[in-house]
Amino acid sequence: MIKSYRGLMNDDTQVKIPLATSDGKTGYRIVKFAIMAKEAGTTEYEHIVKIYKGKQATVTGEVDFSDDQLIGAAYLEGNSGEHYSDQQTVVFDSEYFNQDIFVTHADVKADPGKDANFYIELEQVKLSEVEALVAIVKNLRTEQ
Repeated sequence: MIKSYRGLMNDDTQVKIPLATSDGKTGYRIVKFAIMAKEAGTTEYEHIVKIYKGKQATVTGEVDFSDDQLIGAAYLEGNSGEHYSDQQTVVFDSEYFNQDIFVTHADVKADPGKDANFYIELEQVKLSEVEALVAIVKNLRTEQ
């Protein structure tokens, strides 16, 4: 089954997507991740939207693929003055997880920062008891 989540985020914000269950036997994997500027073509912006397996202490525009908590990142750039179209890059991990995820947004170009939309599709699967425990332990290890 595919579940989708979408929203509009202000600059320097974080949104929690509640996925955790009491038994942990429901797993998810990102199958689609896209972002779109709220004001496309009317202003300059550089949106960085990231998906994490844990809550972030701060929201930044930096992307570090060595971070075990990071499971998705999208970059969208637009410049109305130069009249070039939006350029988007999206990368996401194929790992299964069974805990809440957190989406962050930073506009690293505009001041004040502009809003951005996100859209995420997650494949929902039933995990065995062993798979559920492995996912929980893996998540606990990356939080430390």
